[in-house]
Formats: sequence, C-alpha cells, structure tokens
Amino acid sequence: MAKVKTEEKKDEILVKGARVHNLKNITVGFPRNQFIVVTGVSGSGKSSLTIDTLYAEGQRRYAESLSAYARQFLNRMNKPDVDYIKNLCPAIAIEQKVITRTPRSTVGTMTEIYDYLRLLFARAGTTISPVSGKEVKKDDVADVIQAIERLPEGAKVFVLVAFKLHSNRNVREELNILLQKGFTRLAVGNKETPALSSAKEEKAGVEILDIEELLELDTPALEKRLNIVRSKSSKAIYILIDRVIVRELDEDDRHRLGDSVGTAFFEGEGELFLHTALSDDKNRLLSFNNRFELDGIVFEEPQPNLFSFNNPLGACPTCEGFSLVLGIDDDLVIPDKRLSVFEGAVAPWKGEKLGKWKDRFIRDAARYGFPIHKPVADLSAEQYQLLWKGNSSVYGIDDFFKEVEQNLYKVQYRVLLSRYRGRTTCPDCHGYRLRKEALYVKVGGKHIGELCEMPARDLKTWFEKLKLSEHKAAIAKRILLEINNRLDTLLKVGLGYLTLSRVANTLSGGESQRIQLTRNLGSNLTNSLYILDEPSIGLHSRDTENLIKVLKELRDLNNTVVVVEHDEMIMRHADHIIDMGPLASHLGGMVVAQGAYKELISDKDSLTGKYLSGQFSIDPPKTVRKWNRSLKVEGARHNNLKDITVTFPLNVFTVVSGVSGSGKTTLVKQILYPALQKLKGEFSGEKIGFHKAITGDTGSIQQIELVDQNPIGKSSRSNPVTYIKAYDEIRDLFAKQPLSKMRGFQPRHFSFNVDGGRCDTCKGEGEQIVEMQFLADVHLVCESCGGKRFKEEVLEVKYREKNIHDVLEMSVDEAIEFFKDEKKIAEAIQPLSDVGLGYVKLGQSSDTLSGGEAQRVKLASFLGKGKSTNKVLFIFDEPTTGLHFHDIKKLLASFNALIEQGHSVLVIEHNIDVIKSADWLIELGPDAGDGGGELVYEGVPAGIKKVKSSYTGKYL
Repeated sequence: MAKVKTEEKKDEILVKGARVHNLKNITVGFPRNQFIVVTGVSGSGKSSLTIDTLYAEGQRRYAESLSAYARQFLNRMNKPDVDYIKNLCPAIAIEQKVITRTPRSTVGTMTEIYDYLRLLFARAGTTISPVSGKEVKKDDVADVIQAIERLPEGAKVFVLVAFKLHSNRNVREELNILLQKGFTRLAVGNKETPALSSAKEEKAGVEILDIEELLELDTPALEKRLNIVRSKSSKAIYILIDRVIVRELDEDDRHRLGDSVGTAFFEGEGELFLHTALSDDKNRLLSFNNRFELDGIVFEEPQPNLFSFNNPLGACPTCEGFSLVLGIDDDLVIPDKRLSVFEGAVAPWKGEKLGKWKDRFIRDAARYGFPIHKPVADLSAEQYQLLWKGNSSVYGIDDFFKEVEQNLYKVQYRVLLSRYRGRTTCPDCHGYRLRKEALYVKVGGKHIGELCEMPARDLKTWFEKLKLSEHKAAIAKRILLEINNRLDTLLKVGLGYLTLSRVANTLSGGESQRIQLTRNLGSNLTNSLYILDEPSIGLHSRDTENLIKVLKELRDLNNTVVVVEHDEMIMRHADHIIDMGPLASHLGGMVVAQGAYKELISDKDSLTGKYLSGQFSIDPPKTVRKWNRSLKVEGARHNNLKDITVTFPLNVFTVVSGVSGSGKTTLVKQILYPALQKLKGEFSGEKIGFHKAITGDTGSIQQIELVDQNPIGKSSRSNPVTYIKAYDEIRDLFAKQPLSKMRGFQPRHFSFNVDGGRCDTCKGEGEQIVEMQFLADVHLVCESCGGKRFKEEVLEVKYREKNIHDVLEMSVDEAIEFFKDEKKIAEAIQPLSDVGLGYVKLGQSSDTLSGGEAQRVKLASFLGKGKSTNKVLFIFDEPTTGLHFHDIKKLLASFNALIEQGHSVLVIEHNIDVIKSADWLIELGPDAGDGGGELVYEGVPAGIKKVKSSYTGKYL
C-alpha cells in the first residue's frame, strides 16, 4: 500500500508546510505535466503559494547552483518559509506587472524578435546605394581569382594597380620607392585606355615598361616618356603586380595568385585592375574594389549593432535612438483642429505683426486651390503638407519658424519659440530610431524600420512570402525559424495588432504580460514549471480561447503550467484546480478544495465552486438607470480609431468593451481623459489623441480621476491607512492622550517616517537587514524595538489599552469596531471595508498588496472623499484584475455607492458579469488593430445580443 502511495506522489510537486505571508502551514501537491489553476478570493494566498513559495524556491535553487562569485551579482533570494518542496523543476514566472517604464524598450526588444531581425539584416541584408539604387558590393581575393578562371584558356592577364604621384614627391622618387618595395615594371595605357575608369569593363591596351630603364633617363625625358605634365598624367599608368596565363590552376598557383591579389589590394588602397589580352586581339580592363563603397559614398558594413538603437553605433545621432526630439509641436501650433486657417487655426499667426503671415498664406495658397475655410482636421495630406512646408511661392508654418530662429537674439522671439516647442518625431530618422546607414540595408526590398512599423500579423505574412537567394536563405534559415516561432505566439495570444516599434510603456498590463509569455514560449523549454499570474487580464473572452490553446501546447511539451486565475473559461479547461480560502488575508491561507472542475462544483466548502455551479451568482440590476446628461467625443481618429463619435452618459455606470486592441484605451485614456483634464485646466502635459471636439455637459463634471492598477506606493513604508489619509486622524488622537501632553508628544511622534518617536536603530522599519554578499540578505527583527517600529516611551501612550503599534496590527474591520467612538476615524476607514478590504491590516506594507487590492485602496480613498460637493468622473481600467466572483460583487456595490453620491463611473472591462451590470455599454471593434477602431454598439447591454458583428454579444 505504501508503495502505491509513493508511486502516486512521485508524479507531483509537493509543497510541505508553507507559511509565507498568510499561508497557514499548508501542504499541497501540484500534479506534474498538467494544466493547474489556483483560484480563490482576493487575498486568500494564491500569489503567496505560487509566486512567493514555488517560484521563489525554484529561482533560489538555480542561484545556489552557481558559484559564490557569481551569486554576489544576482538579486539575493530569501528562502521561502516552507519545510520543503519535492520534485521541483526549473521555474519561470510571468507576473502581471507592467515590467518596464523606459522609452527605449519596445515590443520588438521585449519579445526578442528585434534581436533576431538585427541578426538577419547583418548577415543576409543587401546594402543599396541611395544615389543609384544599385547593390553595394565589396570584392575579395576569391572574387578576383574566380574572374581570372572564367577567362578563356591561354589568355594573358596582368594584375595592375594605379600608379599615384603623391603631392610632395616627384616621379623619380616615386619610382625609387617602388623598386625598394620589389616592384620592377609599370604598365602604361594606350590612347584608348580611360584614365582609371571605375567601370567594371572597358576596352584597353597597355605597354609594359621596366622601372630601372626608366630611371636611367633624365627627369624631363622620364616625364615625357610617361606623359606627365605638372605632376599629372594624361595616360593611365599602372604598377604591374603579377602576370599569369589562364589555364587549370593548381593549389600552388592559387596561393601565388592569392598573395599577388592581396598585395595589389593593399598597394592600390583597395582597388586593382585585371588587364586581359585575349586571342582575338580584344583587350579588357576589369576593375575590383574591396572598399565597401559605391557612387562615391563609403558605406558601413552591416553588423548586428548597426541595427541597434540602444547602441551608439546604430542609434540616430539626432534623437539618440529615442525617435523623438525637441522641436516644433504641431499640437501646440494648431491646438484646435476644428478651426480653419481663415478662422485662426495657426496659433502663432495672431496680432498685427505676425498676422501678416496668415494674410500672405491665404493670398498665395488660393492659387493652389487651398481650402482656407475648411477645418484643419478635414484637410487632405497634401493640403496639410502645403500649410506646413509651403512651396516655392507659398510661405508655410516651417518658414515662419525659420524666421523666428533667425531672430532669437530678441527676447520676444525666444519666448515665442519656447511656447511652441514640444516632443516631435525626429526629422533625421523619421521615428525609425536608427542612423541612415542602417536604413540603406534591405531584406526583400524593405529596411528594418519599415518591418517594425508593420502590425505583427502583416509581418508574419510578409515573412511567409519572403524570397531569398540560395546562399542567403541558407544563412537565414535558423534566424527565420526563431522569428516565425515568436510571431506565431504573438498572434496566438491575440497581439497580432501590435507593431514591433510600439513603446513598451504604452502597453496595458495584460498586453505586457502576454508579451512576456511570447518571449518565454518562443524558447520552447520542456520539463519546466511555468507560473502565470492572471494571464487573462485585458483579454476578451474571444482571445481567452486562443490563450488556453497556447497554455495547453505548453503543457503538451511536458511542462507543468500553474495559472493563478479567476476566469471561468480557463477553469473549465484546467486539468486540476486548487481553491484557496476560505476568506482573505488572516482569514484565508488554506486549501479549501482541490481536484478537477467537476469535483470543485460539488464541493460544499468551495466558494468558487458555488459560483461556478450557479448556486451563487452576480445578478444584473433589475432596472437600468436613465440619464439626461452626457459627454460626446466627436471625430476620434487617434491610432486605429476610424473617425468615430461616442456618447458617454453621466451619473450612470458605463462600460467600454471590445476585443483586445480594438481601441478602448485609445478612446478613454488617450483622448477622453487628457482632453477633459485640459478643459478643467489640470493638463498633465500628456499628448491628447486626435479628435475634433468634446461636447456635451462638460460643466457638470468638476473633477476626473483615473484609477489604474499601479501600486499605491513603491516603498515598504507605504500602507493602506496612510494612503487613505486616516493615519493623520489616528496620530492626532494619540497626541491628545494625557501622557502625550505630559511628555510633549506631537502627532509627528506617532509616525514611523520621521525622526522623533520612531525607533532610532531600525529607522521605523521594524527590522534590520544584514548584507550577506553572495547569500540572501538576512532580515532580523530590530533588537531595540522588537519589530514595533517605535520608541518605548511612545508605545507607553495608549488609547483604550492599545498603543500605536497595536492599532497598526489591527485589520480594517477590527479597527472600525475599535474606533466606533471616534466618528472621524471610523468614517475614514469604513471605505476600505466597503470595497472588500476589511481583512487587510491597517499597517500592512503596500508592496504585499496585489494589483487588485491596490486598485481598491485607491477606490476606497475616493469613496472616503465622496461626501464632497464635487461631481467626479471616475475612470477605471480593468478593475476586476485579481478579483474573484465574490469580490466583483462587492466592487459593483462600491460603484453603485459612487453613483448614488452623484458621481459618474466609466469602466474599461471584458468581464461578462460587469458588462451585464452596466447601465450603458459602448462596444468597439469588431476586431483588433486595423480591423478595429469602429463603434460596433452603444446602448443598454441587453441590446448588443442582436448585433451580429459583436464578439461580446456572443459571450453575453
């Protein structure tokens, strides 16, 4: 019997006695080579079990296998608080954080596709001259020998290099130097021989002269013999390097000829000529060049770093590889594109003096049919170009700024210029980030910058049709395999609409996570442990299906795939589900149920099972709220939006939905949010997406708040109670206690962020960190304060028998009960409980909060301010991130509380339960990227089921 048991256990990763964060000494098995979902309410310990225990131990074991010397340079890893983990394989974690903020990081560099593209262009690219459009080639020794072997047998061949007279030497000195180098003969061209033509093949004849005989002549006779007048030769003069008669060349002949050709290239500074005397009295002069040049330009030889915008060799020198420079910003010059030129659209062309530019433009441009009464937004590309660039008889905006720059010695012109400067596309590299030499190199007729501007799905098609020569195809075979694998995965995870040049910090959390997935899946590892933290974030149900296929492919490569997830569709497809709970934080941290989907549904203790079986559900509201005020975004055409006009009702719950990449973020976060900020005078300096106007009842909104998933604080000192500003009240309360007054304590003495009351040894951190060089840092509880953060005399101050440390250790729900007599404090903390964070400790460090919890702390801080008379438009970006069905119910209640206070709630969301609960639904699509950007539907959610082109309607 025992033997059977070990057989069973042999095939699972066993975690014994896990106690990280809120885990209650649990033991749990993860079956190997299966697709496992870990679920449970928010804060129940899912991430603690998967990321902080399983992954942390896998990483630590890998690091421990390295030498002590190497380990000192790695992030030193703590051993997770667990008895042991058996059968652990190499672990890869893909977390949900937006991993990069640098403007140098792009989709291409994050997926590593760009690295392979650089290699492809360096090894199989063709450099094309921008002057003649011909391929730039460089001849080598082998090319010259091949050319000789192709000549008819018996032909005489002279290997020649040009004889050059240096400025400070006469012809006699030049010939003496040649003799010393070991050259004995010159070849002088006849009348037909062109003087050093660079053409590949010319009719030619030469006469051979002995250098020693020439030196016996006096200087005038010598110059006459060589036809040299005032240091210039009217005939072509060459140095004879070698002579050869064409026949079957053996190994020795090849070596000798190779040496001669090498010498000729060196002596001729990269250029040599072959003179062939053929049997039919025809003479030929062939020229070869081993310099990488054509049309008088010396080109850079392709190498991978030439195509890197993060390397000084490849980066555009003007913008240093950022693609943007400080220049004249067209959004500042033409701030309102609804106006025509006649109505004063060009902001600087105002006033008595500068207004003459406008009058002159209107007068001159009329001859070219320029529509002066047409709004700038509706001008064609040619007309817009004329307005900016002008032509030979029309002065445009660029000419105006040239004149401004010529007058910068006058202070008023300097002020004028500064007003219209902003970040604009680099004029030298046109936003491609690379120096022009890199863009001369092409594969299949396109340079690397053009490929990076294509959406991934179009790039995939382009590579499928790419034809290379046999030689280049052999070189590029492996590179193309890697590029195609990664592009395939990018398409499978629903990101076919992204371009490789898209900057990483403009991606949503879900997009950046799926890009990490592409990078990790591109490597096709086997027998590994993949841990994914909510990969379905930001995914429409249609795209989730594709994601599940990718995860199953990963499992079929003999990997163990562990997914922290709340999505019902993903749970249905899982081989094994582990449900954590029963509740959150200190009330969670246990395994409630585990097994297949059917077992979970029938489990009486599993909250998740009850929602999956339909026993519990999130019911849509009985009635939909009516509205009479709204905002309207007119003519939105930023990114992929196709000139759409969208109505956003106020004082109701509005959801913007659509497949990933359909334009939701562009519409809400890049047009509506910054444009409203600008109207309110709170402009943050972000560029506003292109649209004609925002109309409607803008006056009824006093404030706009964007609540995203970024952490509430980067430091370990940040916590929920300081974020919602309730800690100020608590400190005031402690400062009012009699003992505080006796000792002269002020509110600042009860803060662990400033000197005074905090422990001097640990500076209010509660622990001391000992650096261990190549081992993990050791975190020790501070000896002075015992981890309580404050000095003993401060801790002696108590309110209802609790000191400041005891208060910070309370959960939100405990604190509300404790402070029931202090109305101000209880009311300040209450919103945390309302958004479902009653389990969180008041002093819990913000870096232990999940993305969903951080977003709800922000929501609580607004609910706390909600009694104000200001009417606020709240914009939430995927607030269901990290939320269990049970928590979504609480979140919807919080939204309704905001609306009842007179605010408006606008949510970007894919969650079907949230969409069903909306008062107004806006669907963009029908597809992603170029196939999206249209308004598919706006109205009450029930009406979308009739719209055939809507993917949301199918899943609703």
